[in-house]
Amino acid sequence: MRKPQVSIAQAARAALMVAAAAAAILAMGAESSASAGPAPAADTGLAAFATVQTVLQHPRCQNCHIPGDAPLQLDAGVPHTQNIVRGTAGIGVPGLRCTTCHADANPPASYGPHTPPGAPGWHLPPPERKMVFIGMSGADLCATIKDPKRNGGKDLAALLEHVSHDKLVLWGWDPGVGRAPVTIPHDAFVAATKTWIEAGAPCPAPPLLGPRKPGR
Repeated sequence: MRKPQVSIAQAARAALMVAAAAAAILAMGAESSASAGPAPAADTGLAAFATVQTVLQHPRCQNCHIPGDAPLQLDAGVPHTQNIVRGTAGIGVPGLRCTTCHADANPPASYGPHTPPGAPGWHLPPPERKMVFIGMSGADLCATIKDPKRNGGKDLAALLEHVSHDKLVLWGWDPGVGRAPVTIPHDAFVAATKTWIEAGAPCPAPPLLGPRKPGR
């Protein structure tokens, strides 16, 4: 018994059906991958920002990035003695500028642990852009440091340059006798900042609100 002949048209239709089915499967796979979570680059950027956040919220950094107007000091982040305040430009008030006590370098170790440390340009952010680090969520901290309106007009390239070479920033790793330096090495901090920027400077998701109480 002869097998039925398959026409060229029928073969073409079958090939088109197979191709369409394959395309649909590929599209479903792509959609599934897209919905599975952020792209690897975003994951890398978020992991790098976690390192950046750890550095910025170390006492050596956040003691001067304060929500109020009185800087903090020491590893415990206690209010600065002598009733020091920010002032209108972030450099203290007339007669009691930051540079009255803070020189361009740390004093010799022989002076002991209770002498004011120093670095060039010792100051706080000015009151119109406080750049608060204390108590900030990762989402808010990230949004703050990459916003030129809040970070002193820096784009991401300038921000990387700032954390890489600014001498007041570098002081955090050489804070003088009696103060703990930033725990993450400076070169690792710079590398994490660079990775975060190259990944598009992604920010963590805002923290979720707690469950609503009954009747609220």
